[in-house]
Amino acid sequence: MNERAEKLYNAAFKVIKPYEVSEHIFTGSVGAAVLTKEGNIYTGACTHTSRPLRICAETNPLSTMITKGEYEPVMVCAVFEDGKVMPPCGACREFMMQLGEKAKDIEIIINNQGKILRLGELMPEYQY
Repeated sequence: MNERAEKLYNAAFKVIKPYEVSEHIFTGSVGAAVLTKEGNIYTGACTHTSRPLRICAETNPLSTMITKGEYEPVMVCAVFEDGKVMPPCGACREFMMQLGEKAKDIEIIINNQGKILRLGELMPEYQY
């Protein structure tokens, strides 16, 4: 894993804190980190509910990034509580692709060996 990817991995792993908020909400089993064009790192964790609602670990820091006035992520890493890197789900990929034409170049860490694919490679037929 290159230095930048390792830094993101460690940031994502650090926010993993599994916790049962209530009988309906469980959080923290997946952590994610997003590196922006400006060099900032935003982190977040997933939240699952008993209904078909959830906040994925990746959309959490992406939303924070947007809230802070940044709009260009350059690298994303998501990590499960056992330390395994997880590629983003389809909903997260869609969310990122909707950030605009440059989104296809977002680097996604897809495994623990540090393999990186661009978002456009994960969604080659995407139509804006």
